[in-house]
Amino acid sequence: MNWTRANIRYKTVTVDGLDIFYREAGPRDAPVLLLLHGFPSSSRMYETLLAPLADRYRLIAPDYPGFGLSTSLPPTEFVYTFDRLAQVMTAFVNRLELDRFALFVQDYGGPVGFRMAQAQPERIRGIVVQNAVAHEEGLGPLWDTRKAFWADRPRHEAALRANLLSFDATRLRHVGRTPHPERYDPDAWHDEFAFLSSPGQIDIQTELFYDYRTNVENYPRWQQYMREHRPPMLVVWGKHDPSFMVEGAHAYLRDVPEAQVHLLEAGHFALDEACDEVASLTRGFMASLEGDGA
Repeated sequence: MNWTRANIRYKTVTVDGLDIFYREAGPRDAPVLLLLHGFPSSSRMYETLLAPLADRYRLIAPDYPGFGLSTSLPPTEFVYTFDRLAQVMTAFVNRLELDRFALFVQDYGGPVGFRMAQAQPERIRGIVVQNAVAHEEGLGPLWDTRKAFWADRPRHEAALRANLLSFDATRLRHVGRTPHPERYDPDAWHDEFAFLSSPGQIDIQTELFYDYRTNVENYPRWQQYMREHRPPMLVVWGKHDPSFMVEGAHAYLRDVPEAQVHLLEAGHFALDEACDEVASLTRGFMASLEGDGA
């Protein structure tokens, strides 16, 4: 492959009055893979995945409102819910005239992507899940504090911010329980913590995370969508994730028995440690979709 980073395009479009930044790579007429990022990241988390796949596929990775280089309005001016993020991302794919596409979802990308898939299943060619939960058994002990915050926000908000938004929490999301912390670039969590520390971000992220409780409530609906539509599915799961348990990976097999499930020597952000493996598995999965008539 002769693809290089020089061929990645960095663009912004206006969607619902918001500037949505996105990274794009690959031929315009190639099958599309829409990459939805996690927390507290942005489309930047997919930078290392774009070049290895862009010789054959069109990859599009947007930043949600409030993240990365997209418009970040205060919560008084924009409703930070996962329903709203999914609406904006649907408007984004409409703006780019993407009729059918595969999804790659990580962390927050799961709640956004499953909402999009449930609403318009005919547009989804397949789904790659990378440490994104749709079953309660995927939520580990770190979620006890988070569930307490949902139950009694005023009492538990300070604990939630330490559990989710502190520097230590930001580092832990990357390194997790990996036996090889030396493989991780410290710039990742330093940059993310700098982002979280920028004016207004704590309020945005606290507000959005309070709405995360609606994702857990929606798990049965997403499971029903998967059982009914049986989308082709690849699950790649960093098994050293301190937040999302490997039980969450295996649970997808209950809904899509044909799903491919791979546990990786990696953490929550599997691309940090196992990018080559994720790229190879994703390439194979995308190739398997090429006979679906799209």
